[in-house]
Amino acid sequence: MQRTVCELFAGVGGFRCGLNNINKNIIFSPENNEDEKWQTVWYNQWEPAEKNTQYAHDCYKYHFGTCLDKNGEDTTNINIEDVAKSNIPDFNVLVGGFPCQDYSVASSLATSKGLEGKKGILWWSIRDILEEKKPPFVLLENVDRLLKSPASQRGRDFGIMLACFRDEGYIVEWRVINAAEYGYQQRRRRTFIFAYKNNTKYANTMSANNHLDNQDTDDLLCYSIKKQIFENGFFASTFPVNVDNTSNIKNIKLPENIGDLSANFKFLFENSGVMHNGIIYTIKTIPNYNGEQITLGDIMDNDMVDENYFIPEDRLYYTNPEVKHSDESNGKLPKEVRQTWQYIKGAKKLPRKAKNGHEYIFAEGPVPMIDSYDKPARTMLTSEGAFSRTTHIVKDKLSGRIRLLTAEETERIQGFPTGHTKNCIVNGKIIEMPINKRRFMMGNALVVNLIKDMEKTLDKIFEYE
Repeated sequence: MQRTVCELFAGVGGFRCGLNNINKNIIFSPENNEDEKWQTVWYNQWEPAEKNTQYAHDCYKYHFGTCLDKNGEDTTNINIEDVAKSNIPDFNVLVGGFPCQDYSVASSLATSKGLEGKKGILWWSIRDILEEKKPPFVLLENVDRLLKSPASQRGRDFGIMLACFRDEGYIVEWRVINAAEYGYQQRRRRTFIFAYKNNTKYANTMSANNHLDNQDTDDLLCYSIKKQIFENGFFASTFPVNVDNTSNIKNIKLPENIGDLSANFKFLFENSGVMHNGIIYTIKTIPNYNGEQITLGDIMDNDMVDENYFIPEDRLYYTNPEVKHSDESNGKLPKEVRQTWQYIKGAKKLPRKAKNGHEYIFAEGPVPMIDSYDKPARTMLTSEGAFSRTTHIVKDKLSGRIRLLTAEETERIQGFPTGHTKNCIVNGKIIEMPINKRRFMMGNALVVNLIKDMEKTLDKIFEYE
């Protein structure tokens, strides 16, 4: 089977870098374009919040060029909802890291098979592509809370997705993976979804190996599903796990009608599972990894860093550095105190008033002021570099002074080549991406190392197909 890819919500190309094991900063040119093992036939990246710029798309284009649709038009930087799905070139694997949103549907539309969700909910574009293009394989990424959303109806959103896959003839595996638990440089938990058509050779192999099609009892079927989850499934083959002894496999049949599912379905999904013939099987697993561990210190710059990254002394502490809490229950501290990193990262007590007029004291605990070199980095968010509790603060290796992460360090935390987000191509001209946007891109990305690992398993599957 040809290794052809469609990359949705492409960002700056995390899936593409991972699938093609890209470790160096490349620049696209038609005359000198390196062949890629996995050929991206079309991609789409559009950031609705950017009115005048499209830095992620333009960075992607700088490295990889563009892809024309079947009409010979460049539709890579328009809203995916406005793309005619029939015009997307044919491909064999759909990849993408899509936003976590409210995936509910209107029951009347779902009942009548005119399945629609709220406009702007990008899952429905994925579903439309599955229906139109029928790719044999799908690999998606989302936040870990996807399995529990929304808070008012736990598991509904993921259930809707699984039902959409079911209706298009897919079998689905999922796993919540923390990159640091498999040796990588960031403590980042994300839900990965691998789906494959039930008429692929891979589906037949999985069924034969696990005896899924010849089960006489529910116990035997659960045994076969466990074999897929723990031994020979896509994720088990890539990221070994052990059973959590506190958990047993749970199963539930998805409602046939997605409208009913949207209105009434609730289910507590565990971090691993399979959906087969419309039945969900899920169990809690724990990582089985004993290899080397990459830490924040391993990816830090060792040379001189630009002065702009360093934090002025008066913005670090407002009192003894050992103080890790502030109490404002009887009145706000001075503005200059509240604008220090010691304050923003420390524990707090603040007076608050609820909408009903009830007054109370809000409290939050401290977070480490300086991030440790001997552990993987904390989860990086799109607010990285801003004056925020979640921003990483480090001790510079060369000078010992306190500073923010460089843009290149944020790239390495996500497993991208150093300098990947430095340049964009806009109207044929190369420009530099602003530092705050480079950090934003990395906070919005995935850990490329994980995709490199998944590629090895996916490659074997495609070799057999």
